[in-house]
Amino acid sequence: MSSALTDVLDRAFGHPRGVLGRLGGAVMAHGNGSTERHIVHVAKPVHGETVLVVGPGPGVGLAEAADQATLTIGVDPSEEMLQLCRQRCAEQVRSGSVLLRAGTAAATGQPPESVDAVVSVNNVQLWDDRPAAFAELFRVLRPGGRLVLSAHEKWLPVPRHELATELEAAGFTDLQTWVWDPPGVGATRAAQLRAYRPAETTE
Repeated sequence: MSSALTDVLDRAFGHPRGVLGRLGGAVMAHGNGSTERHIVHVAKPVHGETVLVVGPGPGVGLAEAADQATLTIGVDPSEEMLQLCRQRCAEQVRSGSVLLRAGTAAATGQPPESVDAVVSVNNVQLWDDRPAAFAELFRVLRPGGRLVLSAHEKWLPVPRHELATELEAAGFTDLQTWVWDPPGVGATRAAQLRAYRPAETTE
């Protein structure tokens, strides 16, 4: 692949920015929407909970989580994607039930043990330091909280079972991994994982 094409794809999808980033966001909203909603369904947020969405892109999953949780926080390094999220979740942003900030999986800006669920779709393949990211997500989850990840299987940085091993090394337990075929012509198979921060035990 030429360096020029690689740069175009990165500007549109990898690290969205500028006009290409906004166009990429529209493509992602259409192509990833069913997976975003499915992953929120797997995470099962409820009223009273706080959900952290890592890499919300154009905000489809963010909006879905905001319909169910009390507080939904989106962190993304792309200002273009954050702006799309502000537009999609304008009412929730105004009411304070959706918060948006620049950030990454390895630097969420969240206090320790402050969220009940973390969800992320088609983002893990972009993390430069997965051990640091998994450690950060473990840190911000409350005891008993869950992490749900999804990514195009063909774009995974390592096989999904290796990702599960990395999550276990970060302290997560009750690992589950599976594949899911999104509906629609041309939709690509997703690899998905769910893991939990261990609940506190009393002696």
